Amino acid sequence: IWEAASLDEWLYNGGPYELIVLHFILGVCCYIGREWELSYRLGMRPWISVAFTAPVAAAAAVFLVYPIGQGSFSDGMPLGISGTFNFMLVFQAEHNILMHPFHQLGVAGVFGGSLFSAMHGSLVTSSLIRETTENESANNGYKFGQEEETYNIVAAHGYFGRLIFQYA
Repeated sequence: IWEAASLDEWLYNGGPYELIVLHFILGVCCYIGREWELSYRLGMRPWISVAFTAPVAAAAAVFLVYPIGQGSFSDGMPLGISGTFNFMLVFQAEHNILMHPFHQLGVAGVFGGSLFSAMHGSLVTSSLIRETTENESANNGYKFGQEEETYNIVAAHGYFGRLIFQYA
């Protein structure tokens, strides 16, 4: 607002977009801090909030860095569905983002991370040692810092071997 000659110029150059996006990024960063605080108070490690910084960085890139690099917030990614798809098509046409090695590494990392998460979840749930009856939740039998083991490592090893090397 302070550098625009008039309110009309500020509105034309994406002023409301700038305000919405800056408040959105600020709110999401505060949410990261809230996740960090919750994990600290619950005695957990802070990896959930650390992992959440990746989509925040991506949002900051398309909502802040790209418009600043282009010279105006009116060039930023729109805040709607059809505008977002149009932005993606124009961005691909102008910059050929799909062939950039860092984009390819990022996509491979996202898909690899989701595959790893699915494998980890299936491995953990298949090797839990049940401490409760069938009528209770399996989560009731475990607590933080317990002395007894939670997983059957022999079953986990066998399951993981069949999961990874099933065709070997």
